Amino acid sequence: MRLYERFLIAMVAIIVFLGGRVAPAAAQEQPEQQDQDTTKPKAAGRTLPGGYPDQDAAGDQEAPPPLRPANQPLTGVQNPSLGSPQALHSYWVPGIQYGNMVSSTPLDPLAPVGWSSTSYIVGALSLLQVWPHAELAVNYSGGGILASYDGGNGSLHQFEVVQMFDWKRWKFVFLDGFSYLPESAITFGIATGIAAPGIGGDLGSALSGLQNTYQPAQTIFNSFGPRYSNSFASQALYEISARGSINFAGSYGILRFSDVGNIDSNDAIFNVGYNYALTKNDAIGVLYRFGAFRYIGNPQALNDHVVQAAYFHGITGRSALQLFAGPELTTFRVPFEGVSYVLGPSAGARFLYARGLNNLSLTYTHAVNSGSGILIGADTDQLQATLGRRLTRHWSGDADFGYALNRSVIKSGPGETSPAYNSFYVGAGLRRSFSPDSAFYVSYVGRFQTGQSVCVSCSANYTQHNITLGFSWHARPFVIR
Repeated sequence: MRLYERFLIAMVAIIVFLGGRVAPAAAQEQPEQQDQDTTKPKAAGRTLPGGYPDQDAAGDQEAPPPLRPANQPLTGVQNPSLGSPQALHSYWVPGIQYGNMVSSTPLDPLAPVGWSSTSYIVGALSLLQVWPHAELAVNYSGGGILASYDGGNGSLHQFEVVQMFDWKRWKFVFLDGFSYLPESAITFGIATGIAAPGIGGDLGSALSGLQNTYQPAQTIFNSFGPRYSNSFASQALYEISARGSINFAGSYGILRFSDVGNIDSNDAIFNVGYNYALTKNDAIGVLYRFGAFRYIGNPQALNDHVVQAAYFHGITGRSALQLFAGPELTTFRVPFEGVSYVLGPSAGARFLYARGLNNLSLTYTHAVNSGSGILIGADTDQLQATLGRRLTRHWSGDADFGYALNRSVIKSGPGETSPAYNSFYVGAGLRRSFSPDSAFYVSYVGRFQTGQSVCVSCSANYTQHNITLGFSWHARPFVIR
């Protein structure tokens, strides 16, 4: 039994054990939202996300408004969610973060061997703008990197914007995510406040971002040096009936490295899907996805075709499960040893759970991607897990785990070993809040990799340990209206 088959069975067992009644996150019958009269006092919802009192309403003791059901289509491009607070105000929040990380082995092969120290000084900004039929979320982080070794200084930038429109039967989403980082985005800043753009928390995560499938892959750790990554996507959803909907989406992504020795790539992906709500609790769907992977300075090109059946089950604010499975056909522009295509399975599973003081996120995918700057196309199994828990009133903790098996899509000849990489990371962090505005954190992250490299002189094996201490602060929300 293959890895992805075992994982799908485990995911089904988890949801059966936890159980519960659900409201589907996609294509379900919902009453139309009425326009908000912004000229009247906003009496309902007297707290902003994060527990801040509504300065425009009398009193500050009301609980935050309940979560509204997530409206991402099952077969769409956005990450699933358990729902989101009903946004009654527009606001912006600036913040600042500082972290010092000591590492056992530098990612840069030109850096001195041994323990090194790197400091991050980052400014952050999160904005949420709400209209009667639209929402805009903007998150940005940027700052300087100061290293203890020559050549390690630099900068980092992360930016994400999500614009949503909701006009009766039509819903539109535009997303863009950009990063300029010194290492792979998948492991950067794990268990710290520097991991994602914006100030983090409820105030900085208003709308769901883009799924990993629609972003350039970065799951192989020995692609080294600073890199630019950008993904833009747009999606249109049309509700055919009270139960059914169809969505169209397209995305374009780039991955560029500042140092030579890595593979720059572009990818363009098109998606079309149909969603149907079986009941209030369950939804099914079917999707077709086409991906075009191109490589700068290399004549090889991959075209990828995927057809998947999908299923959803979840409870708003409690749990959500998505399952995907189907065939995947990948063709090569330049045949290799007479082979011009490969046919295999594709699969995916996403599980979110929150109850009491605990929250859990599990994601698994088996699919072809661009190759993470190392391979010309990779057949990848990827698993990510995050567990968070509030320990006391002021203390919280989280644990992270990720694994990726990357195999070259273009197979070697008889008797030869195809390039393959086993990459995984483990992380854990503690966070101590001094107020709703400030916190101190400490974290550990270990990165490990083994495998068969694509060249004789470069090694696929890699081990690194990181310990980070940091502090974050942000202002109280500035209400726009």
